[in-house]
Amino acid sequence: MKYLYITLLSAILFTSCGDKKQSVESVIETDNLENIRLIRAEVVSKQKEIAEQLKQLDERIAVLDTTKKIPLITTFTAKLNVFNHFLELQGNVSTKNNLVVFPEYSGVLTRVYVKEGQNVVKGQTLAKIDDGGMSQQLAQAEIQVNLAKTTFERQARLWDQKIGSEMQYLQAKSSFEAQEQAVNQIKQQIGKTIVRAPFTGTIDDIITEQGSVVGAGQSQLMRIVNLNNMYIETDVPERYITSVVKNKNVEVIFPILGKIINAKVRQAGDFINPANRTFKVEVAVPNMDRTIKPNLTAKLKINDYTNEEAILIPQSIISENADGEQYIYVITDKADNIAKAKRVIIKTGKTEGNYIEVLSGLENGNEIIDEGARSVKDGQEVKILVVE
Repeated sequence: MKYLYITLLSAILFTSCGDKKQSVESVIETDNLENIRLIRAEVVSKQKEIAEQLKQLDERIAVLDTTKKIPLITTFTAKLNVFNHFLELQGNVSTKNNLVVFPEYSGVLTRVYVKEGQNVVKGQTLAKIDDGGMSQQLAQAEIQVNLAKTTFERQARLWDQKIGSEMQYLQAKSSFEAQEQAVNQIKQQIGKTIVRAPFTGTIDDIITEQGSVVGAGQSQLMRIVNLNNMYIETDVPERYITSVVKNKNVEVIFPILGKIINAKVRQAGDFINPANRTFKVEVAVPNMDRTIKPNLTAKLKINDYTNEEAILIPQSIISENADGEQYIYVITDKADNIAKAKRVIIKTGKTEGNYIEVLSGLENGNEIIDEGARSVKDGQEVKILVVE
């Protein structure tokens, strides 16, 4: 621009004054102060005229030049959305109907009536343990009770007729009742030799084979599982005790199965574990197709916060100044695809994925700079790219 200015100045001087350079030198050589000032005034006048012409040329070039450097950006419009925040935790599948069956009687496991994978109902006989002669004792005890019963009934009839003593009547009654109790006790002991299903379910594993000697409360006979009443138990940090409550929505993800189901919090504990400052939460899991198994790992996304009218923006467009304030850029003075960038200080809330909730600083309908947000300055002119 400097060289253009000098060239134009020289051209105008030479055009208007002929060999102006020689004339100026001639005037200088005369040492005539009056003439020298006159020539200087003419040169200054021409200089101002050239400067004005250059200004007009620059302004027109700025309008016509399509190659000037101006930041290119994309924008999006702030809108009110329903924002759901989720607390992500890990958990394991459990069932309250997952039980290893132990015998109540010691002896030889004489019969196993079921096999692995078999469905059984509550109360069904699963196995039989040798009673060690208890059946014979029961037969003898029943003979004794029958005799005691007959004796008591006869003595009762005599007593009704005022025959015999009251003591004889009471002794016969006591003997009969004692024999009855003895029979009942033997029946109870024999009943313990029958292993029955504690609930409806499936035999998952036969642990002790038929013919083995088992001990009461010590030997594991078999495992029975019911997959209908499944749940996930997890530990939740205590700071969520007011937001993670019963009936909260939960998204349950099973990575191994590639399966996602929607569930609810069935129970939220009232006790804070002092060791890790957490409380227990149970999430009921429907299992109609029986693909979910006990101890399966699951990922839980518990809805702990909801904002019905939230403005969400990508976290990538947020910057921070020296005072620790977060800011983004919006556009103003928009004309066609040209606008100005304006810095806006914002306050943010919870995040979900790549988006963050804006609590203040933005309004519904603001046009926010997205791509190019980190390369613009406050008040800078920008060009908006139209993304189709």
